[in-house]
Amino acid sequence: MQYLELLFFAAITLQLIFFILFVIAFSRKAKASSSLSHAEGAALSVVVCAHDELENLKILVPALLQQHYPSFEVIVVDDRSNDDTLDWLLSETKKHSNLRMVHVDQTPNHINGKKYALTLGIRAATHDWIVLTDADCRPQGSNWLSSLSEQTKLNTEIILGYSPYQKKAGWLNRFIRFETLITGLQYLGFALMNMPYMGVGRNMAYRKSLFMENKGFNHMLSQTGGDDDLFVNKHANSNNTAVVLGNQSLVYSIPKNTVSEFFQQKVRHLAAGRNYKLGHRIVLGLFMFSWLISLILGISLLIFSVNALTIVIALMARLIAFIVTLQIAQKRMGERFELWPVLVLDIIYIIYYLSTGTAALLTKKIQWKN
Repeated sequence: MQYLELLFFAAITLQLIFFILFVIAFSRKAKASSSLSHAEGAALSVVVCAHDELENLKILVPALLQQHYPSFEVIVVDDRSNDDTLDWLLSETKKHSNLRMVHVDQTPNHINGKKYALTLGIRAATHDWIVLTDADCRPQGSNWLSSLSEQTKLNTEIILGYSPYQKKAGWLNRFIRFETLITGLQYLGFALMNMPYMGVGRNMAYRKSLFMENKGFNHMLSQTGGDDDLFVNKHANSNNTAVVLGNQSLVYSIPKNTVSEFFQQKVRHLAAGRNYKLGHRIVLGLFMFSWLISLILGISLLIFSVNALTIVIALMARLIAFIVTLQIAQKRMGERFELWPVLVLDIIYIIYYLSTGTAALLTKKIQWKN
């Protein structure tokens, strides 16, 4: 029992250290933006891959074309769609000079479908800066591209943004948004600490030159997923990566409606983490291991330990630090998440992470879309 208590307090201490580091990272003033004025902002190419996403494209494409930005193009890659996406895009491209389309009939056997489609879209881009989002995403407003462009500095090659999920009724939606906030806390927080390790393809940008000079996705063509986080993990560093935060930089995504859909999505995302750099896996592993151990052992020790009061104090200290960290981080991100259910969501997160993490380790074949 004594060794379990020592392990518990070590995990709590590690959690508090991580939370303090995140608070410091998100409390720092933003780095000076690009010297380019709004009117002289870097030209941008927005690339969207879509498979049977006609209804979403009818909402997203107009939102992209209405961006208040002087020089940009929108490239939609129709990835083997079975609906009327092709006909709709052909019609729309005739109406808008900065809307372009790439059509994919079939994918080579040795290449993952989405990576192939995305590669074609990037190759077709006119401009060096590639901005990525998904068909089921919605920019917060008409200044999204403008906010991203503020970090298109001379030495910057990768820009990371935050993409929360739309708020809906129910505990599933609440947990999806909570899980997304935790993910953002980590990848944006560590990036602000000069350790970028992943990005989210719903809201990020990088230079076409970086993509082409490193032969795109050649090192992971057969893997499903990873076109965002693994690409960033391989090429991002403290000198070439910037973070954009704030309400204007947000891109909202449509959340899953069932537990099974959400579970499959997260297994796919977590599976990519097996290929992160060793140092990143160690740091992230320490963060998640200390999270799980502090709560699992803490709850167990409340029942069996004679030092129950001390255990309660330690757990309360962690919970308060956690809530303060989330409050500071989400305010900087520009997101609003209700913090009253954090205690319940914190416990649910243990079950979620153990189940999805185990599935991600055991799953060999993961699909994007057929």
